[in-house]
Amino acid sequence: MTCSSRRRNRPDPTPLPPAIASAVVTGTTLKVQSLAPMDETCGKAEQLLNSIFESAGFDVHASASQSDLGCLLAIEGADSGLLLNEGGELLDALQQILNQALGRALPKGQRIICDANNYRAAREAELRAMAEHAARQVRATSAAFVFGPMEPSERRVIHLSLAAEEDLITESIGEGNGRRLRVTLRTASAN
Repeated sequence: MTCSSRRRNRPDPTPLPPAIASAVVTGTTLKVQSLAPMDETCGKAEQLLNSIFESAGFDVHASASQSDLGCLLAIEGADSGLLLNEGGELLDALQQILNQALGRALPKGQRIICDANNYRAAREAELRAMAEHAARQVRATSAAFVFGPMEPSERRVIHLSLAAEEDLITESIGEGNGRRLRVTLRTASAN
């Protein structure tokens, strides 16, 4: 049997609809000029999330709006507390599903964010306070401060909170689910 006899009949790739992307091919580089409108993607995310809630029998409803970070899905209802159990794991899982399903249609740097009962805003404020505490500790003791294992999005909040502090360095250490964040004093040789 030759290689050509093993070749399967494959359909031609389906071109992307103009609503999703218009692209220009330059040499070997594909440059995306525009993506689907943000409000269209937010609307699809809202519909998908509400469909999941309805199928699961949850008494909650998601409402989409645009924010600086992307599409914000505010979730409200009697069962919204269920999404926040175990540190918001279900909320994070739903956000991950939506970003995998629809996130590619968003402009670069934008993402879909799910929030219930202002959990994300409260958690971000808590993380910023933790970053300030770590900075004070490192400055007072000159010893490194290592946070416990954190999700990438939480480590990012701390990195950004301390980014303007010229005397401090933040770095993620470890692997996988055990990844942590370390804050240390910047030494003269690290400048």
